[in-house]
Amino acid sequence: MYLALKLACLATYALGLASAIGLLPDSWSILATIAVVLLVAHALEAVVMFKHVRRYRGSLAMSLFLTLLFGLLHWKPLADAAARDAKASG
Repeated sequence: MYLALKLACLATYALGLASAIGLLPDSWSILATIAVVLLVAHALEAVVMFKHVRRYRGSLAMSLFLTLLFGLLHWKPLADAAARDAKASG
């Protein structure tokens, strides 16, 4: 399920970029706006959910990048793992 949603995010960004640079008809220009709104929402998520974003096993920069791309699709599994770890330890 997460894979399909991640692919949808990537498709939204690709279509938004294509629309912004004029590769799509003007009637598709809303896609650029949707892509920007999605990026802004994910940037806010990165700030609000930073404690989960930093739990990523890779670099913090990569985790922030993935959060900008995918939002909760990236940090939610990290939060779930943290909750399982806390429950298991006590």
